[in-house]
This record gives sequence, structure tokens and C-alpha cells, in this order.
Amino acid sequence: MNLEDFLPAGMSVETLLVTMSGISVLVSVAAVWFTLLHRDVSTKRAKMIADQRRDLRAGIMSPKRRGMNKQPSVTLMHKIVDRLKLLRSAQAKKVGMKLMQAGWRDNDAMVKFFFCKLALPFAFGGLATFLLYGLEAYNLSSTGRAAVSLGAVVFGAYLPDLMVKNQAQKRQAAIRKALPDALDLMVICSEAGLSLDATLMRVAKEMDKTAPELADEFSLTGLELGFLPDRRTALQNLALRTDLTVIRGMVGTLLQAERYGTPLAHSLRVLSAESREERAMKAEEKAARLPALLTVPMIIFILPPLFIVLIGPAILRTIDALSNM
Repeated sequence: MNLEDFLPAGMSVETLLVTMSGISVLVSVAAVWFTLLHRDVSTKRAKMIADQRRDLRAGIMSPKRRGMNKQPSVTLMHKIVDRLKLLRSAQAKKVGMKLMQAGWRDNDAMVKFFFCKLALPFAFGGLATFLLYGLEAYNLSSTGRAAVSLGAVVFGAYLPDLMVKNQAQKRQAAIRKALPDALDLMVICSEAGLSLDATLMRVAKEMDKTAPELADEFSLTGLELGFLPDRRTALQNLALRTDLTVIRGMVGTLLQAERYGTPLAHSLRVLSAESREERAMKAEEKAARLPALLTVPMIIFILPPLFIVLIGPAILRTIDALSNM
């Protein structure tokens, strides 16, 4: 049996060998070409980081968050505040910092704060005056009515400050609680070769559901690290927005790592251990305070029934004995 019997019609053995040799040479050249081809991975990675920054900037500067679609009530607040020039007062910068620490960063938040600061004393004072003098809802003396009305005015004046302070404390507690886990993730990202801004963006993406407050701060810091000329300013802004000792320590460590070339992963690992120790110390402090806090409820709610159970029968017998005499 000859080999030509298995070949297609019109094809010889020599043609088959030439064709197979050509295919082999072509495959060899393609393999050598793709092996020696240089793929610029850094350009692709830089493009990916730039796209992430652009998306984050669009999310922060979007009309939904910046309040471009203003409601009529907000427009009225703007007119009143602008007419009184409250945004140009000496307290505007301090108020803006407090609102930033509470997580409210847009201009509408400051306008609403000053409007509430201006309107709530009149609202609470007018309501108290109407209830006490108009409807005579409570039977109080003239001095008591005046004191309650004045107290309502003072409460209305300080209510916005109390709300902002309460929100800032809640936000700080949430950030402090989530920081050790975030530092562990930063250690993993830095050991994987990511830069500081890419590390912050990645950690913010991973912790967006579990710790939105810390993710928001890290996202904004990563964005500022990308477009601010001085990286020190971006990290210091993070410390100012959070106003936490542990965050200030982290910012100082990161600045020293960038200045002196200290390995970022090692610094972050030390920070993570310190933050966990601080959280454990705070838990131990609360546990140590618990006996002192329980003393007063125990005296109020446990000792009187105990005295009644122990001394009550003796008192009843004494009363019966005196009544039979």
C-alpha cells in the first residue's frame, strides 16, 4: 500500500512535506515573536488607575452629591443666608470643619446649618410662648413661664451644634472600629506592590459595604493623592477630616515612610498591631468601669427589696405586739 493512496487527489508526497515544513516555520516564527514581544504592563495599569480616579471624581462631583438640583426650600435658605452674609462670618471655617468631620461636605450642609442656627431659636421660643401664654397649657407662674421660654430659645440655638457633634462622634467611632481591618488590608495591598494611592482606593472598594465611613475617607484621600501637588497635604487633610489620634498616627507614619524610604508594609503592620492593642485597651477600660457603674442601680433596685424581705417580718411582728398590749 502506497502513501499517495491516502493523500487528496493531485497532491504528492513532496507537496505535503513542503506544506508541513512551511506551517512549522510559521509556528516557530510566531512563538519567537510573541516571546520577544515586550508588553508594557505599566501603561495599562496607569490607564486603569486614571479611569478609577476619573470615576471617583465624577461620583464626588456629581450633581446628586453636590446639590445642583436644589429644591425650593434649599434655595430659600441660600437667599436668607446669603443676604445675612453668614457664610462669610468668622465661624464659617470652624463650622465647615465640624460638618466635614460629621461627613457633610457640600455647601448646602453649611447653608442648612446656619439657617437652622438662625431659625430654630425663634421656632422653639415662639412655640413655647404660644403654649404657655396663648393656650396656657401648663399652670406655671410668670417666672416659670419666662424661664421655660428662655430655655426653649437656648435649646433651639444649641440644637444644630449638638446634632453635628453627635454625628461626628458616631462617625469617629465607626472609623476607629474599622481601622484595624483596613490596616490589615493595606498591608496585603502594599506587599502586593501597590502604591499608596492605589492601596487606599483598593481598601476603600473592599470596605465600601462593611465600613462606608472609612471607605469614603480613603477614597477621597486616594483622589487627593492623585491630583494634589503635595502628597503631604492630602494625608494631612485625612487627619483633619477624621480628627482621630490613631488616624493622625497613621498619617505621621505614612509621611515618614515616604520621606525616609521606610518599607510601607512594615509600617502599616506596626500600626495595625497598635490599633488593635488600643481597641483592646478601650474594651478593658469599659469592663473595668462596669462595677462602678452598676453600684448605683444595685443600691436603688436591690437593697430596698432586700431590706423589705429581711426587716419587714420583724416590723410586722412588732406592730402586732404593740397593738395587742
